[in-house]
Amino acid sequence: MKLEINDLSVAFAEKTVLEGVNIQVAAGEFVSLIGASGCGKSTLLNVLAGVIAPDKGTFLADGQPIHGVSPYFAYMPQDDLLLPWKTILDNVTLYAQLHHDKKDAIQKAMSELANFGLAGYEYAYPQELSGGMRQRAAFLRTALCQAQIMLLDEPFGALDVITRNEMQDWLLRLRSELGKTTLLVTHDIDEALYLSDRILVLGGRPASIVKEIDLRGIEKSRDWLFAQGALHRDIFAILREENYAS
Repeated sequence: MKLEINDLSVAFAEKTVLEGVNIQVAAGEFVSLIGASGCGKSTLLNVLAGVIAPDKGTFLADGQPIHGVSPYFAYMPQDDLLLPWKTILDNVTLYAQLHHDKKDAIQKAMSELANFGLAGYEYAYPQELSGGMRQRAAFLRTALCQAQIMLLDEPFGALDVITRNEMQDWLLRLRSELGKTTLLVTHDIDEALYLSDRILVLGGRPASIVKEIDLRGIEKSRDWLFAQGALHRDIFAILREENYAS
């Protein structure tokens, strides 16, 4: 397994948020975490990113125990966090600049700009780009990191519905080319259905995995998604039940 989370628990001020979380993610797999607001989805990503230390449990990447900040993970939050005084090219190669590998990163970035819908904008500044283009730039910055596992925390949540759908279509097309293992946190059931190989539902107080939905091997399209009304309702019912139960 590329990523294994074993019996993970996290507490704040003696209040347990996550308890007994167990997750396995295969190499190249795209897994979404959904759950009610405040159930600990982002907390789990912060633990993996090394921002928060767990109170109990372990997690491994390629079978190796991980403690604190690790080069295995690249984290992308909801806000694009582009530096307004730097060009798009400088923003997307920021990781490499910090690690003194700017030349190779620029070559890689220039070769990927078209795939990310940013060709011709390498010397533009963030304020000159639309919201969707800014998110693509932030995504390219994340993808250019040497990390093998991407942690995405509501990356399209701040966009309007049309732009968000366009970004989802774009990511679905790009997934196989990136070839990276991905863990996505989202509140959007349709987004999880559309993008994921598997969906993990967090529920309860403290939260743990209460449901897994396997979507591997399905060829996704908008028409397929529009036909998933029954599955959407089932997931919504689980989330509502878990929210009220807590």
